[in-house]
Amino acid sequence: MKKLLITRVLPAPVVEAARARFDVTLRDTAAGLTEAEATAALLTYDAILPTLGDSFTVAAFAAAGAPRARILGNFGVGYNHIDAKAARAVGVAVSNTPGVLTDATADLGMALLLAAARRVGEGERILRGGGWHGWTPTQMLGTHVTGKTVGIVGMGRIGQAVARRCHFGFDMGVVYYNRSDKAVGFPARRIETLEGLMGAADFVVVCVPGGAETRHLIDAKALAAMKPTGIFVNIARGDVVDETALTEALAKRQFAGAGLDVYEREPLVPEALMALENVVLLPHLGSATMDTRIAMGMRALENIIAWDEGRAPPHLVN
Repeated sequence: MKKLLITRVLPAPVVEAARARFDVTLRDTAAGLTEAEATAALLTYDAILPTLGDSFTVAAFAAAGAPRARILGNFGVGYNHIDAKAARAVGVAVSNTPGVLTDATADLGMALLLAAARRVGEGERILRGGGWHGWTPTQMLGTHVTGKTVGIVGMGRIGQAVARRCHFGFDMGVVYYNRSDKAVGFPARRIETLEGLMGAADFVVVCVPGGAETRHLIDAKALAAMKPTGIFVNIARGDVVDETALTEALAKRQFAGAGLDVYEREPLVPEALMALENVVLLPHLGSATMDTRIAMGMRALENIIAWDEGRAPPHLVN
């Protein structure tokens, strides 16, 4: 029986399924693997089921030399915590879990869009703090959503799911920034430049994958192109956005507000960002439904089991 490391506690059905097949070690901590721990894991286990926050860096693979581990069956679509090129160089396969978290993440994107537009976080804080003294016609005026234009940065599965909800649920026009045209079954117009997209949309929702190619894709220049009434939402990866530039833009009220589920240095969130009233902040809840997390775990296991049986993992990324 091959040795499998699961780097974080997963829903019980996933752990049970893993234990039925492998000799499982389950880390009971919220902290990700450090670089040194990642190296040790590569040398100790046949397979690893990692997730966001585990430091499978170039240095971790280099220190491992010829690792015992042959597959990292990542829990999640994003795998920017794994250097897939370095893994491939030492013969370690890397897989992910596409498809199963699309709807949950898109739903959360809509929650952030609506909460930021209608100032839900501010309103709750005022009420809980005893600051509400009755209804008035000009109290807590926010941004109207229905009929406005949404701009999607990254028209993959999640981007399309958000666009579909906006179009069919809120009668919104859809524009998008993507490397190629997408046939999506409803009206959607591709805009050639990121700044053009940011300036054309009332709401901007970032859905691109993380990684070196998209790091700080949303920078000060892109944010400066947003409408003064615009709302910015990030459900991608934290390092897709220059967090310092975003914090400064929000502090200056350069645009109306933002909704964030991800951050550059998770779980650290800058004090300056937390001090702002015009941003809704969530602790990376994109796929956080029980159904979705079970499905993600089972898909990660599906990849590892395929490797164990001598088959190609169905969701290889390297």
